[in-house]
Amino acid sequence: MDPNQPPPPKKNKQGLSLRARALGLLAQREYSKQELARRLLQYTEDPDEIPPLIEDFEQRGWLSEKRVVEQVMATRRRRFGSQKIAHELRQKGLSEEVIAGARETLKESELESARDVWRRKFPEPPADASDRARQMRFLQGRGFSLDIIRKVIAGAGDDQ
Repeated sequence: MDPNQPPPPKKNKQGLSLRARALGLLAQREYSKQELARRLLQYTEDPDEIPPLIEDFEQRGWLSEKRVVEQVMATRRRRFGSQKIAHELRQKGLSEEVIAGARETLKESELESARDVWRRKFPEPPADASDRARQMRFLQGRGFSLDIIRKVIAGAGDDQ
């Protein structure tokens, strides 16, 4: 092999069509329409070819808001509250109807999730007002509502 000659091109994904790229992305995880469109923009010179492709995928059932919600809920439910999960779903471009349905489902188990998160982080109930405020801020940062946080902190000594 001549050292002055460039190496032969590697067989990579450069020759893939936009459709093949979209299928490859969807094979890895679920995407919302907005996320998939954003990812595909870098692979096309004509952004007008993305909406019909996404519409086709949606009609075939390859792209589903419901599955995106299920995936996010399954991965985030044990660590975050409904507010934070709803915020993430909004960022993914999902409709408010779908998000409202997800929030209802999450609210059913939110108290237990908050207790689990709190127990993993804090082995002891708050010793004073400062410690109580710190623990409440932690749970707020995780997306739990103030009502749920108060229930968790108020019952802190009960279930230890």
